Amino acid sequence: MRLNLKFLLISLCVTVALITFALWANCGVGHGLVPKWPQHHGDGDNPFEQTEEIDCIINQEYAIGCRKEGEEVYLPFSFLQKYFDVYGSLNVVDGSRRFDWTHSYGKVNYPKGAYDPRGIFMYFENYNVEMRDRVKCISAIDGVPISTQWESQGYFYATQIAQFGLSHYSKNLTEPEPRRKTVEDGEREMATWIVPKGSSMNRTIDRTRPVAGAVLSFSTGKSFDTAVVLPMDHVLDLVLSIDVLLKPNSTICVTLQNRETQKLYHVYYILADLLIGVQDENIYYGIGLNSTGAWKHLTRDLFVDLQKGLPQYASTDKRRKMRRTELKVVEISLLGNGSIDNLTLSTSEHISHFYDAAEWLIRHQDPSTGGWPIPVRRKLGSGFGELGRGWYSAMAQGHAISLLARAYYHSKGDKRYLRAALDGLKLFRIPSYQGGVLATFLGKYAWYEEYPTTPHSFVLNGFIYSLLGLYDLNSTAPANQSNEAA
Repeated sequence: MRLNLKFLLISLCVTVALITFALWANCGVGHGLVPKWPQHHGDGDNPFEQTEEIDCIINQEYAIGCRKEGEEVYLPFSFLQKYFDVYGSLNVVDGSRRFDWTHSYGKVNYPKGAYDPRGIFMYFENYNVEMRDRVKCISAIDGVPISTQWESQGYFYATQIAQFGLSHYSKNLTEPEPRRKTVEDGEREMATWIVPKGSSMNRTIDRTRPVAGAVLSFSTGKSFDTAVVLPMDHVLDLVLSIDVLLKPNSTICVTLQNRETQKLYHVYYILADLLIGVQDENIYYGIGLNSTGAWKHLTRDLFVDLQKGLPQYASTDKRRKMRRTELKVVEISLLGNGSIDNLTLSTSEHISHFYDAAEWLIRHQDPSTGGWPIPVRRKLGSGFGELGRGWYSAMAQGHAISLLARAYYHSKGDKRYLRAALDGLKLFRIPSYQGGVLATFLGKYAWYEEYPTTPHSFVLNGFIYSLLGLYDLNSTAPANQSNEAA
């Protein structure tokens, strides 16, 4: 009896062990942590043999081309991207092509400390606004981004311009002090320029500027082989700062080289009302016809200026975003007639970009409404009326006020920024149906509309940023004026 019990106990242990091993061996077979969407390729070897082109009718309003495969219907991502305001791109990972889809270009960023209305704006030190796909370029006339979010030809969008300025303000507080190399200032730092026969270059005192000082003046022929040239071999410091005075038909050209492929690119700054133009490896930015014969300060990220021009001539297959470390400055050329001063190359110039955005807001604020109108139509979705050109956004107002409050603080009290921020409050008191941004939520609570649609859309994101702008101004303005934002 004792032997039988011992035998049964051993048998039971062996059975449990075998079952455990069998379960462990099959664990995870055919299963994954992320479920895969079923792929329907029909019954044949060719995955597209049962593919059919069909029309998709969108809200009984218009048709787009779709693809039917078995019982599945596929809509083009170009439609989904605009309709749902999502993001995606084709990428090659480990030698295989894949499509990466995201609901937002943003990432989750956790606060590093208590919010300071004079300090870093939210998590914007992580933003790189100028490199967004929806930014056509950085205007060389105004120094701010040109948006293509709702119109492909490009327009000034106050929300994006304010984000550009706020990101650079925040980066200035979080990044190391930039490395700067003064290349030419006409006085202490004098570069060795090559002056072709028939052209001239000299350093003179310019007494027409607010502060008289030495400048470098040049005069050349019309053809580029007569240009005054400065050969260089400068890496990493790709932000150009320069004071320029150009006369008609004059140009500044910066030549960049890809250090890996040795390919040359030429970025031109010309007297024209041009956003961006591309001809092969030549990229053109207009600094404005009204700059003719007048001193103008330029701050240009050469990497961004090149990167924004590349997709316009490169085919889809050859298009590839470069790394900043791949580029170097190999030449700066001056053509025509004019003068330059304070030619500098640096790793960054965040505060200059910040003030470019602040000055744009000053110049383009509507004096009667205190707002920054959005110059394009916007259809939010089915059931909402279209917003016509010139509509106002509480998010744009809030962002702009946050930036102007910081400009007032950083400039040590420049009242132009304070006045503009206070004027920006006007639209918060005007109902959206009268052209403002004020709505009523649940019949009794004030709500500031990112999109002042009919009916009300109550978009939370824009509402929060509008409140943040009010808080920033209330915390920064003098006591006798801060109550207007309360």
